[in-house]
Amino acid sequence: MIQLEKLTKVFGDNRVVDTASAEFEKGKVTSIIGPNGAGKSTLLSMASRLVSKDQGLVFVDCKEIAEWDTKELAKKLAVLRQSNNVTMRFTVREMVSFGRFPYSQGKLTNEDEGVIERAIEYLDLTAIQHKYLDELSGGQRQLAYIAMVIAQDTDYVFLDEPLNNLDIKHSLQIMRNIQKLAHEMKKAVVVVIHDINFAACYSDIIIALKQGKVVANGRVEEVIQADVLAEIYETPFNIVEVNGQRMCTYY
Repeated sequence: MIQLEKLTKVFGDNRVVDTASAEFEKGKVTSIIGPNGAGKSTLLSMASRLVSKDQGLVFVDCKEIAEWDTKELAKKLAVLRQSNNVTMRFTVREMVSFGRFPYSQGKLTNEDEGVIERAIEYLDLTAIQHKYLDELSGGQRQLAYIAMVIAQDTDYVFLDEPLNNLDIKHSLQIMRNIQKLAHEMKKAVVVVIHDINFAACYSDIIIALKQGKVVANGRVEEVIQADVLAEIYETPFNIVEVNGQRMCTYY
């Protein structure tokens, strides 16, 4: 489990994250929602040590994150950031192989190759594994990046807005695979996401931020409530159930 205790981050006069606490459990998808500028990505970056925290603590398997050796942390926690601007020309398989760097330091073993193969097969990328990333659609590229994260084989997976600029088909494909990653492979998957309905359909836990504070934290049915969402987003919501799933409409 990863535990966040009263994390705070200040940029200039702006308290971007304000004493935020949360837990990320293995075997569950946790979605972080909230309006633009709520501090979602900053919270995830502090939780992964990509951004320094001004106050608070982060415990990864009961050990404070500052005490983790960088190489060992990379075997425990994988992060996929919003921007993945790869300037060099790589194939899908080459990109996925970078997930093995914490173990191989660039010298792939037969074991590494097996892990890469399984990650590619898991996301059904076998047919395009030798294509270059610049030949793919945005959704296919995003699946390749997620396969790289799977190949890293960590207990904790952080995905910062993985659905950015994707159509509905690829968004569904990615969210289904994220759910499989947690439920079948027993990883703790944490997703920063804007689409409330995708969060409602594919999450186990939802954490809502507003102005840097955690204002809701619980199971889907606890957070996806009209009054809760109206308070978070300052707009009226209507909640309906479709095939047992809570769905939101707003007006």
